[in-house]
Amino acid sequence: MKALVKRRERIVRVRRVQHLQAQAVVAQAEGRLASLETSSDRLQLLRESLAVAPGGLSGAAFVNAAEMAMRLESARAGLTDAIVGARAAVDKSAALRLEARIRQESAERLGEKAARALEAYRERRAPGAVRRRTLGSEGKTA
Repeated sequence: MKALVKRRERIVRVRRVQHLQAQAVVAQAEGRLASLETSSDRLQLLRESLAVAPGGLSGAAFVNAAEMAMRLESARAGLTDAIVGARAAVDKSAALRLEARIRQESAERLGEKAARALEAYRERRAPGAVRRRTLGSEGKTA
């Protein structure tokens, strides 16, 4: 009985660590997603800052600005796929974290149940808990 309780406690510890690891994976995935979204926003701001200023502008300067704008748009479009993938990774890791949490809670309940069973067993086996039985119908005790 005691071995069962120890085994369940060990399982609870393992499940707790697995949940913590899953939380760390979610945090990393969310960090990558936030970084990619920030980069995309920066590229958009740079693209918007290349607007042609009023006044005289040489053809070469205009072509250079247009080329830079096109490259920034291309880079931002390339980030779109990475952002979609990062969002999918966040969703997947969040689902895995939830599964790990469910397994942890289940292990905790089983551990508590085993501890209660051990306690009940010890109470039944305690020296003062022995019940006297009656012999026959006369009510004599043994």
